[in-house]
Amino acid sequence: MSNTKELQKSITLEQTVQEHQLVVHNDEINTFDWVIQSLVEICDHSQEQAEQCAMIIHHKGRYSVQHGLLDKLQPMKSGLTDRGIGATIE
Repeated sequence: MSNTKELQKSITLEQTVQEHQLVVHNDEINTFDWVIQSLVEICDHSQEQAEQCAMIIHHKGRYSVQHGLLDKLQPMKSGLTDRGIGATIE
């Protein structure tokens, strides 16, 4: 019976862990190629995925390029902003 309670606690804890989004913002400074290269190198996107994200960022003004826990997203955000790309975690 205690195994069942522990499992329920574990499931409840996992459900309460809040995921965040890494959002990249459009600007008039960075090129498509630079954003694409950065998404591939920093966010581990495929070339095609990075190209699609860059197009959405360009047309919509912003796009969530990754989801996850803060520990995962914070280094990605720092890597992007260090390259001059506007990024926030929401």
